[in-house]
Amino acid sequence: MAKDLRYTLYLDMYSPLLTDKQRETLELYYNEDLSLGEISEVTGITRQGVMNCIKTSETRLSELEEEMGLVERFNSLKEKVERLETALKNEKLTDTGLYGYIDEIKALL
Repeated sequence: MAKDLRYTLYLDMYSPLLTDKQRETLELYYNEDLSLGEISEVTGITRQGVMNCIKTSETRLSELEEEMGLVERFNSLKEKVERLETALKNEKLTDTGLYGYIDEIKALL
């Protein structure tokens, strides 16, 4: 079972909206990088139960992201900030004082 690492971001954003069992299982799987067997030993549920919990939890996280889009918005803002930082470092903005930057900053965003 290949890990889809976007779920680590989803877990960061939406973990309070999961059940305790779902949160614990996903944290062990994604953040601690434990195998299904290791998670089974820690949680006391079968390996198949662990896999089912992971799949159910991933589905829930995907639904939450589809409904709320927090990770997508976070990534978009992060990209815009990076572009702005790059423009400032490369001195692509004109030196006309703070108010002179407003249109150029808006264009970057």
